[in-house]
Amino acid sequence: MQQPVELPDRIEVGPVIDEGHSLASVSDKITGIVLKRKTTLGWIFGFLVSFAVLQNLMAAATWLFVKGVGVWGINIPVGWGFAIVNFVWWIGIGHAGTLISAILLLLNQSWRNAINRFAEAMTLFAVMCAGMFPVLHTGRPWLAYWLFPYPNTMDLWPQFRSPLLWDVFAVSTYFTISAVFWYVGLIPDLANLRDTSKKRWQQLVFGGLAMGWRGSARHWQRYEKASLLLAGLATPLVVSVHTVVSFDFAVSIVPGWHTTIFPPYFVAGAIYSGFAMVLSLMIPLRHFYGLQDVITMRHLNNMAKVTLATGLIVAYGYMMEAFFGYFSADTYEKFMIWNRMTGPYAMFYWTLILCNIITPQFLWFKRIRTNVFVLWCLSIVVNIGMWLERFVIVITSLHRDFLPSSWSMYWPTLWDWMTFTGTLGLFLTCIFLFVRVLPSITIFELRMLLPGARVKEPIAQ
Repeated sequence: MQQPVELPDRIEVGPVIDEGHSLASVSDKITGIVLKRKTTLGWIFGFLVSFAVLQNLMAAATWLFVKGVGVWGINIPVGWGFAIVNFVWWIGIGHAGTLISAILLLLNQSWRNAINRFAEAMTLFAVMCAGMFPVLHTGRPWLAYWLFPYPNTMDLWPQFRSPLLWDVFAVSTYFTISAVFWYVGLIPDLANLRDTSKKRWQQLVFGGLAMGWRGSARHWQRYEKASLLLAGLATPLVVSVHTVVSFDFAVSIVPGWHTTIFPPYFVAGAIYSGFAMVLSLMIPLRHFYGLQDVITMRHLNNMAKVTLATGLIVAYGYMMEAFFGYFSADTYEKFMIWNRMTGPYAMFYWTLILCNIITPQFLWFKRIRTNVFVLWCLSIVVNIGMWLERFVIVITSLHRDFLPSSWSMYWPTLWDWMTFTGTLGLFLTCIFLFVRVLPSITIFELRMLLPGARVKEPIAQ
């Protein structure tokens, strides 16, 4: 940024920020959550509950290491159970952050500025939760490093033709790029915290993390180049990561999995569940921290529209899946569809149809999209429906395979549920810590959107 940015007297963006705010008030409002606001009883209660739920993961993982994967409900023929269901669900949730940060940045969508930081952090925490399940599912997590192609004396190399190995590289690359993107975007705000904080230890911590940022023209020029470069790298990852995850199913010959619609269908479902999770978390944050003038109804309305659009793509995927099954002239495919609709897991199938197709149609109405409580309830319903979708895809295609003599039911055990709820506890614990110790909303980008703003160095001097 070689010259000070001359912004018009009024930027027609929605509004994005209330006109009564100044540059200083925006900084004070967001940095105050980290530096000045006392830790409330509500935050302490929520953090302790999340941390207590996290202990389910610790206990379940310990028992798994002692006894093996037999403590889970997996059997023959259902060799994949909750571990893969939850892996796919968590990876899907992690898609919204990168889409909001990278794709909307390249499209110059200013409404992303109030939600991108929080969505990026949510992506990192969701991918952390997802990565645990494949490692635990191997039964020997201490040997997980065998999946990486490192020089070794045994000449043991990974099987690169396996889509499960593709997951390792896709997810690890996605996590790395997302983490770097998130941290680079934090640097100007970390400098703001460094210059605003009064305590010496905070100045040292935030100063070290800010990496010597001073807001000079050279710093801004390099920052903008780095942001565009990372956005360009992250954009194909949004599509490729869940496409690779879908290959876990699509390259097999199992009825219900061997279909070409899975890659776009999985990507749309990932963005669908990801935006729903952003709404599920941003709405309480907006309420409890009084951020209604920063996270405006325009942001919620736009996120609801994206959720509706991706939900319609998912609905189209459901219809095509049934169409391919019935008109494929494949007896096994026809039976798989019929088994989903009328078999022992039919209740789960029709519940996901209710959650993912019927309920989101209310988002066509602006009165629903602008009703914060109803929108929050709909986002919870969508997240439940998307989890059920993954459950139905994995289980109904496995529990009744080609041979009726090997048919069996799958029911998750207590340890399955403890592992899943434990990752929910880990995710929420990380969210609580993030909101408390780092700015959950981008300060400098919001300041550039203030009506009448002329921004030269959008950090405190």
